[in-house]
Formats: sequence, C-alpha cells, structure tokens
Amino acid sequence: MSQIKKIHPAEYRPIADLITYSPMPTRQLQQIDPFIFLNHHGFQTYPATNNGLPFGPHPHRGMETVTFILEGDIMHLDSSGHESVIGPGGVQYMTAGRGLIHSEVSSSEFKKNGGDLEILQLWLNLPAKLKMTDPLYVGLQKEEIPSFTLDEGKVTVQQLFGEWNGVNGAFKESFPLNMSTIYLKEGGTFKKQIPASDNIFFYIVRGELAVNGQSVPFRNLVEFKLGEVELEVTASSDAILILGHAQPFNEPMVAQGPFVMNSEEEIHQAYEDYRNGKFGSWKH
Repeated sequence: MSQIKKIHPAEYRPIADLITYSPMPTRQLQQIDPFIFLNHHGFQTYPATNNGLPFGPHPHRGMETVTFILEGDIMHLDSSGHESVIGPGGVQYMTAGRGLIHSEVSSSEFKKNGGDLEILQLWLNLPAKLKMTDPLYVGLQKEEIPSFTLDEGKVTVQQLFGEWNGVNGAFKESFPLNMSTIYLKEGGTFKKQIPASDNIFFYIVRGELAVNGQSVPFRNLVEFKLGEVELEVTASSDAILILGHAQPFNEPMVAQGPFVMNSEEEIHQAYEDYRNGKFGSWKH
C-alpha cells in the first residue's frame, strides 16, 4: 500500500537571521513537476525592534508563488500596484508571468513589537504557453479562505485550489491544480484518491503523520511513485500538511535566480528585459 518512493528531509539554509529549511530543489530532488521550489521559514520568535523578513524588491518571471502565513505577517508590494498585509492562516498567490518586481517584508507593527513567525513559500512552474501571461496577485486572510472538516472535526482543510469534498478553492488557478493546507489534531485521519495522471506535493510542516502506514516527521517532503495513489494519513501528533497535486508539464525547465523559463535564451532575455525596465518601476 505504501506507494512512497522516497522521503526527502528539508535542508537547513538560513537567510540572514531567518531560520530556513528547503526540501526542494536539492541534489536528490530537482522538482516534482510542476512544483519546483519550497522554502520553510521558522518557526522562530522575533524580539521587539527587529528587521523582519529580508526579501526586499526583486524580480520574477515565468512562475508563480503560493505563500502560507502560519505565524506572523507578510507585507506584499509589487510593481503592478498590489499591496497587502496578510496575517496568520492567510495565503498569498502571485503569478509573475511576463515579469514584475515585488517585495515581501514584515509589517511595521511586526518589526516594532516582534512575535512568532512561520511562513512557507512554494513556487509553481508555468507551462510554456503561459510564461508571458499578465502578472496577478491575490492575498487572502484566513477567514476569506473556504474550509471544511473531516473525521468529526479532527481534520480541518483549507481549500486553496481546485475542488475537494464539494468545496471549491479560494484561488482561480492558472492550470489544473488541487492544493490544500490541512490541520490535523492528534489521531485525526483522512483518505484521498489522487489521479494516476498527477504528481503529488506532500510536505509536513508540523507534527508527525503516518502516511500509508509509514511514519514521517515534520520538515519532510514525501515523494510518491507514479500511478494512482490512495493517500491514507493519520496524525501521530497535532500536525500541519501542505498537499497538492497536478499533471506534470513534461517541458524543459531552466531556472536561474528569480526566473524560471524553458531555455537559456529565455533566461538571458529575462535579465535583459529586467535591466531595460520592462518589469515595471519600483515606486514604493
């Protein structure tokens, strides 16, 4: 029943004073097409009068970000004019498309007062036909995201993309995608059938889960064998899971810095367009 191919521990990669772990990409795992990158920041507690998140203005092209705010907050600003501060339980979804500049920093209140912080950012690839689509940003607070419970309330599912249990996701996806943030109380359990056509993204943020009979602790990404998979998940302790699945693009991918394209030539063009101001101007 296992259907588990390999379990990938997140590697410790601190950024300034920000505790950061990443299970992908690594030497062992480049991507789970179209899921291409994950950074897990925290858990940590910032003191009063801190510098907050270190992600000042930077460009992107050819990919999307999904940012999960579990503790603390994140202030988003971009060259398309979007601006928001999203707090605990909220999620941000950004399509970089043909290009934009954005910053992801802590609010002035968080930098003044400090507090707990745990934030994850997942990068999604875009298919070649959508690489140069218009940029888009949507930030939603916890109460704006549809959710439902399973197993007599021991499992709470935030539905972000696609449909599950009759609940449609909060965001309109660029390509067929199903994704949820799942909060499990100890002993909570659920099952989910994943189509044979889809790759699975399965990352344990907190706690420990029994996954198809195999125990997996937090800060681990579970890679599954190809083919139809029935997931059977039980929480050994209170836990948080990010679960996604989508059909792979099976296209060449060249990722360099903040750009994710299909060829080296397109990467060079992205850098040239950025230098020539084609990603918009930074006015903040």
